[in-house]
Amino acid sequence: MTALAFAIVALLYAAVGHGGASGYLAVLALMGFDPAAMKPTALVLNIAVSLVGTIAFVRAGHFRWRLFGPFAIASVPLAFVGGMVHPDGNWFRLVVAVTLAFAAVRLLLPTSHVSAEREPPLWAVAILGALIGFVSGLIGVGGGIFLTPLLLFFRWASPKEAAAASAPFILVNSIAGLLGNPGSVVHLPDALPLWLVAAIAGGLLGARWGSRIAQPRHLRTVLAAVLAVAVAKLVIT
Repeated sequence: MTALAFAIVALLYAAVGHGGASGYLAVLALMGFDPAAMKPTALVLNIAVSLVGTIAFVRAGHFRWRLFGPFAIASVPLAFVGGMVHPDGNWFRLVVAVTLAFAAVRLLLPTSHVSAEREPPLWAVAILGALIGFVSGLIGVGGGIFLTPLLLFFRWASPKEAAAASAPFILVNSIAGLLGNPGSVVHLPDALPLWLVAAIAGGLLGARWGSRIAQPRHLRTVLAAVLAVAVAKLVIT
């Protein structure tokens, strides 16, 4: 049952270039897993699925280094730092949940058809990248749930370009977050290999659909659903 849930989460998230960490955390919380095992498990699954997504969106021709690189450079060091911190407090989860809920609603509202051509200013990349990296390392996700809505909201990328930037962004931040707390790997469950197979299988299907078949409006709807899952996870825990 858990493996099937992870496959579905991976399919849904990979379609928008995400690894699925917030979804895995929600499943693990519902299943009553040890909190010490939840964060490293989600990050390992996140790394695998975001790698699948990175390959799919790059091969489909949607990747832009100038969009991914600056955000990644600003975020990775802070993701490492965030991985060493253990947050405690409902206020933190509430702030993140409200932010993601706003982003989800915004994605479902009608948008104009102005194309996204402008590059993000470096000062915004530095501030937002660092903030996303730290919060991502703190809560055990790769940061795509924050980066993708921002790229779309400010019209710095199209839906597929945002997904192509988010997948490798999540990959490097998840690795940094895990390295920030290497001792947590001792808590990884025995069932992890099975879960990895299920998540990768779902990720392959989702990434294929998102990178080559889905229309922009479909990706926005799926992303809104992904953010809703992330909000549910924060509320549940």
